[in-house]
Amino acid sequence: MPSRAACVSDRHMHLSPKQLWTAGLLTIAATVAAPGLVKADSHETIIVSHGYNEYDELKYSPDDPHLDYVNPNAPTGGELSLAVIGTFDSMNPYATGIGSPGALSTIGYEDMMVPSADEVGSSYCLLCTTLEYPESQDWVIFNLRDDVTFSDGVPMTGEHILFAFEMLREQGTPSYAAFVNANVASAELLDPYKIKFTFMDGVPRRSLISTMGSLPAWPKHWFEETGARLDESRLEIGPGTGEYMLDSIDVGRQIVYKRNPDYWGKDHYLKVGHGNYDSMRIEYFGDTVSAFEGFKAGEVTFRQENSSLNWATAYDFPALDKGWVVKSTLPVGSLPAARGFIFNMKDPKLADRNLRLAIGRMFNFNWTNQNLQYGLFQQREAFWESDLLKATGLPEGRELELLEPFRDQLPEEIFTEPASVPHESGDRPLDRRNLRAALALMQEAGYTPGSDGLLRDADGNILSIEFIEDTQSMDRIILPYMENLKALGVDISYNRIDPAQYQDRTQNKDFEMRDAAYRVGFVEGSGLSQRFGCEDRDDVFNDAGYCNPVVDALAESLLSVETYDDMAAHITAIDRIMRYDYFMIPVWYLPESWVAHYDMYERPAELPPFSTGFLDFWWINTDKEEALKAEGALK
Repeated sequence: MPSRAACVSDRHMHLSPKQLWTAGLLTIAATVAAPGLVKADSHETIIVSHGYNEYDELKYSPDDPHLDYVNPNAPTGGELSLAVIGTFDSMNPYATGIGSPGALSTIGYEDMMVPSADEVGSSYCLLCTTLEYPESQDWVIFNLRDDVTFSDGVPMTGEHILFAFEMLREQGTPSYAAFVNANVASAELLDPYKIKFTFMDGVPRRSLISTMGSLPAWPKHWFEETGARLDESRLEIGPGTGEYMLDSIDVGRQIVYKRNPDYWGKDHYLKVGHGNYDSMRIEYFGDTVSAFEGFKAGEVTFRQENSSLNWATAYDFPALDKGWVVKSTLPVGSLPAARGFIFNMKDPKLADRNLRLAIGRMFNFNWTNQNLQYGLFQQREAFWESDLLKATGLPEGRELELLEPFRDQLPEEIFTEPASVPHESGDRPLDRRNLRAALALMQEAGYTPGSDGLLRDADGNILSIEFIEDTQSMDRIILPYMENLKALGVDISYNRIDPAQYQDRTQNKDFEMRDAAYRVGFVEGSGLSQRFGCEDRDDVFNDAGYCNPVVDALAESLLSVETYDDMAAHITAIDRIMRYDYFMIPVWYLPESWVAHYDMYERPAELPPFSTGFLDFWWINTDKEEALKAEGALK
């Protein structure tokens, strides 16, 4: 059977992303593997498949017994316990800006299609058997399974998918509603197990099928019986079709999920080897210190470490000496989050790029990494920290072609100077060269130091900035940076606030500077505008409130690309512009994952490239668990 690329046209017949993986660079997944082709009455070919991707051939077939990276014989049993900092007062994760939702509160719900962890961009039918769509991608039909049940025993039908679609459109985030209203003309049930989405005329088709495939199944009967809404804070949680369901809640302190013994999908090839814990327990702690103490005492048994200080110096406690706890460094194949200190771009005071550059100059990555982070991190340059996606040198080739029409709207430096990279810093916390450079930039921004050393604008107003944070462990990183900014003459204040207040202020753009991390991927689509677009400037996912019309235009153009290379060129151009705009001071990234756990967890010998998988396909050796309990290692 020919691939979709061969069926549609020969325009895909060039160096593919899969060939890039062969060269050791990247794995890119598939469009459809061995799709069925059906001629519709209009003579347009209808593609029928068990999965979907924009670019190549799917790796897995529905006849495969399981995914390659799982242990199909993994035993079930035991309990995973994790620590979370802060508190929670809701179990509704969809009510943005209202309440603090509990960790893993979406765990009971499944989407129609799910990704694999060893491909990029592929989605496979889970709640559906197949999807079908024309070459034009003007619509998509999902043929749903008839054997899926919610945890309360109610059968799932297309009515539950349609209900979730309508609820998300009416009560979900404004950005989702705006996307759906602009792109989806209709949603209809063709029969109880067949749902069709028809897309608007004239809108790009890219990512529309994937977006519809990510719709969850929500229990319409439960929502109607309880009157629950998406846009409210509540502790009740409806039944889902997933492997786990809620067991107990101690508000603000603990959440326990238990494995559904009647889970419908335990033999599904996408789920074999998954969901191996009998229960998952989330313990809440007031700060990072108490959370670490809880791990040392055996109250928490699995820890994904994010503190270089702890990783380098704190793992010398008795449980480790006795062999009860083990440390592991795992490879991370996914793109690191684009992390840095962001500016609120809606604040007029921060509108001048020279001012932002000056403030960024005072962050000393070299000294911070060597003296506070034990040299364990690498400095981030790009939003997409990948040789395939980040801008380098001067724009050329397809990237230049994309930027050229916007020459009049972009600074000349975009075309004449290499892509912006972080400044270099010396071995002392305050780099005098960068201080002088920052003062010069501040003068260009209209600020000069007064007799008291504080920077003032032409009207004599002091440059005052507040940096907010909610994590205690960041104090030792941010406080030296604050001292450098004071040396520059900024009236800087560092305000560490509680997680609930922090969530409220960040979602409402009530801040001037803060630490943030944008999720980025090897494949980008409609979600790009939600994170960096002008129309979504107020959206909770657009952390900095960033807006650049050229980035908007490129993000829209990206939705019409037909090759991975063209998508990569779009991302490179966007990366170049956003780095020039400097709404985020790039800090660091970690090319590996640090985990520590009690010696009862086991995992496949070879992890997939895009997931560590401890929530999904690790398991517990219950004999070791009982031995640890007998020795008093676990509480």
